[in-house]
Amino acid sequence: MFSADLLANAVVAGILLGGFYAAVAIGLAIVFGQLDIVNIAHPAFIIVGAYIAYILNSRFGFDPVLVGLLAAPAFFFVGALIYRVYFLAFERTGQESLSGLAFFFGVMFIIEVVLILIYGVDYRLVQAGYIGQTWRIGFVDFPLRMLVPFAVSAALTAAIYAYMSHTFMGRAIQAVAQDRLALQLMGADPVRIKQWAFGLGIATAAIAGSLLIIIGPVEPSVGRLYIGRAFAIVVLGGMGSIKGMFIAALILGIVESMVATFAGPSWSPAVAFGVLALTLALRPAGLFGRQ
Repeated sequence: MFSADLLANAVVAGILLGGFYAAVAIGLAIVFGQLDIVNIAHPAFIIVGAYIAYILNSRFGFDPVLVGLLAAPAFFFVGALIYRVYFLAFERTGQESLSGLAFFFGVMFIIEVVLILIYGVDYRLVQAGYIGQTWRIGFVDFPLRMLVPFAVSAALTAAIYAYMSHTFMGRAIQAVAQDRLALQLMGADPVRIKQWAFGLGIATAAIAGSLLIIIGPVEPSVGRLYIGRAFAIVVLGGMGSIKGMFIAALILGIVESMVATFAGPSWSPAVAFGVLALTLALRPAGLFGRQ
């Protein structure tokens, strides 16, 4: 039954959900949007981040968000190493299109199997003082398990946007996908820049994983649910556009929430991807085009 209260809560829930989706997609906005590397293993790294948050929270009581921030540098170095292997094995020889995709599929499969062997398929969750609490303003609810991830994701997006726009390395990352030769003429090494960018993209997965396990319990294969959504958000926002990615994530979150509220949860993924198809039919470059 339709009501103004229900509509307002659905919109707010969609905005909060979309904020979390932005944290999931921002690494792909860098790696896929800027570097044209189809890293389908990105959600698997998010699950690793979630499990690290679970381990340190259950054993030492660390806040999940703090764990994500502390784990980000380690994820950066892992990402840089993975890109080096990817470059030497595939990109340098021009085999990145199909063989590279298979490589990342293998990485995703290995991560998932290792987590299953160690932790099984049981769902894991974390404890924090704000999980389970809800703020109410008028007739609108703001569950903190969604509000905290939204705030952290918004801060992460703003930081990445500022980095990409106002630092030499950030501008170099944008340039490496647009004009590699011009970048080389400026004395920059495109391979090192792409390695740095890939590491940065994987570093965001540590934070996204800590937010995921705040929202709800996780198990090793749950990352598959976010592969399509993450790529859809990057494409919908415009390849490489951080601002567009965030707006697209909010749109997808609101559409999913509205459909789930008024038509049922089973319809929300189909309708959300229908919005993507319609947008690309009318504007193939996405909302903001390639940066």
